[in-house]
Amino acid sequence: MRHVVVGTAGHIDHGKTSLVRALTGIDTDRLPEEKARGITIDLGFAFLDEPGGLTIEIVDVPGHERFVKNMLAGVGGIDLAMLVVAADEGVMPQTREHLAICSLLHIKSGMVALTKSDLVEPDWLELVRDDVASLVRGTFLDGAPVLAVSAKTGEGLTELRAALREAAEHVPARPVDQLPRLPIDRVFTVKGFGTVVTGTLTSGRLSADERVEIYPRGLQAKIRGLQTHGRAVTEAFAGQRTAINLQGLERAAIERGDVVGLPGTLVTSVLVDATVELLEDAPRILKSRDRVRFHAGTSEIMARVLLLDRAELVPGERAFARFRLEAPLVAVPGDRYVIRSYSPIVTIGGGTLLDVSPPRFKRKAPALIAHLTLLERGEPDDVVEEHVRHVGLAGARAAALQGRVPMSPERLRAALARLESAGKVLAVDRDWFLHPESATRLRSLALQTLADFHRQQPLRPGMSREELRGRAGAADERVFAHLLGTLETEGVLKAERDKVRLTSHEVRLSEEQQRVVDRVEQAYLGAEAAPPSPEEALTHAGVAGDDEHELFQLLIEGKKLVRVKESLYFHARSLEAIQSKLVDLLRERKEIGPGDIKELLGISRKYAIPLLEYFDGRRVTMRVGEKRVLRGA
Repeated sequence: MRHVVVGTAGHIDHGKTSLVRALTGIDTDRLPEEKARGITIDLGFAFLDEPGGLTIEIVDVPGHERFVKNMLAGVGGIDLAMLVVAADEGVMPQTREHLAICSLLHIKSGMVALTKSDLVEPDWLELVRDDVASLVRGTFLDGAPVLAVSAKTGEGLTELRAALREAAEHVPARPVDQLPRLPIDRVFTVKGFGTVVTGTLTSGRLSADERVEIYPRGLQAKIRGLQTHGRAVTEAFAGQRTAINLQGLERAAIERGDVVGLPGTLVTSVLVDATVELLEDAPRILKSRDRVRFHAGTSEIMARVLLLDRAELVPGERAFARFRLEAPLVAVPGDRYVIRSYSPIVTIGGGTLLDVSPPRFKRKAPALIAHLTLLERGEPDDVVEEHVRHVGLAGARAAALQGRVPMSPERLRAALARLESAGKVLAVDRDWFLHPESATRLRSLALQTLADFHRQQPLRPGMSREELRGRAGAADERVFAHLLGTLETEGVLKAERDKVRLTSHEVRLSEEQQRVVDRVEQAYLGAEAAPPSPEEALTHAGVAGDDEHELFQLLIEGKKLVRVKESLYFHARSLEAIQSKLVDLLRERKEIGPGDIKELLGISRKYAIPLLEYFDGRRVTMRVGEKRVLRGA
């Protein structure tokens, strides 16, 4: 089965809709206003079934200059262009603009239909042929068939259909192994079924009952049903005009310009980098920061164009540009786009998207130009490496890269495997990748941060793992864990529970500091079940401070002192002795209350209640009403 999408193009009232009706028997004017006014306002759709499993899908576009944005929503997904020129009028303004749009979108081939041939004499028809030949010279239609037809008499329709079939058979198949993506061009409701969206499936495949996401809205739904040109199917493939019945979504929640894809696979962005080409007959130069109408897929978004290596672009020139969009765009690198001036609204240029999630270079930095040049001209493996390089310390999941590189998931995985074998990317885990430059930078940051910490806090045995991660570039947790594992294996650092230190670091106390530590420890050992506060213990040892004092913290980190509640610490050996006495008492009495432990240890309620709660938390005891019993007894 082959599906090829043909788009009409041409001036208003040149007979595009009548020609499609004569070819297919389908009236593509579906709106009451279109029928009343006799002009096409929005997109219309028809098809031709040809021998050998070929289906030619036809998108009929409006020709009026006021509806060019609707025309642009329809031609973004076409394979062939059928330029329609009325024989009695010849080339007109929208003939030129539509041809320019098709050229900017890099449509590769097509044909010209000279309609209303029954209304003119042969000599006049030859003059129009010459006019058309001059128009298409140097474009993708240069040398394409130019066929005179009449929708009224049927003259030339057989030859036109044969030309369509011939051209369609030479259109390369669209990639079905890439991410599925369907830019929405229509949204409507079908009674009894709910919301339906249509568009051309530009890549991949979609299946009934599959879950999809509507970008950029973040809405998810299940595909209730699929149709291709009126027939129910279980699966739709790249290149097909497809209708999707979405389960559980309201019509008002979706609009033209949204994109259907698999959840979490496509990139939504308000900043994109691209090539930009200004038409030779553009009415004026394009200046950096000009506001333009940006058309990609089926969307129209207002944007500011920022030229990256110059202040302005003259007609006929090409450059790199960054677009700051006023609404989110969903696209992939390699997509073509068209820009139209803000006012007056005319097509002025277009280009190719290179990066849909660009790094934050300075706008005119040579590094940015080099980055975009590589994305435009580099080999696929080099492009993948470039993206991994510029995600930085966060690293990149393979699935997250998928929407940023113009290749299938299988080709991406193969590229990552080759890059890993060559040492050009590092596999942090099975699905997460980091560039060696980022790994070197992260390593340097982490080691320098630890060295600075040890120098500033010589009495602290180590730095908290999360503090180190935050101060060393806030790397992704997977990346950071991989780094620590590597540095531990190399013997450079030591990680103990939530603390990290350089292997070379040791806490060394002066004689006076050791005396203070020993006196504080002895104060807690001697106090047994009625310990002093940290302030009291430190004052008694000859220094001022609280439990944040670095010498006090040494006893905590050395597990000599144990925190039972805020500002209440016991010596670890005292707690062991207290636990032993408590267990013996409970074995004798089966249950005890606060008064019993006060009597047992000779302490006040100030210590008794926290101790009982501590042993509850250690699962030594269990509270039953106001009493405690041995857990498991």
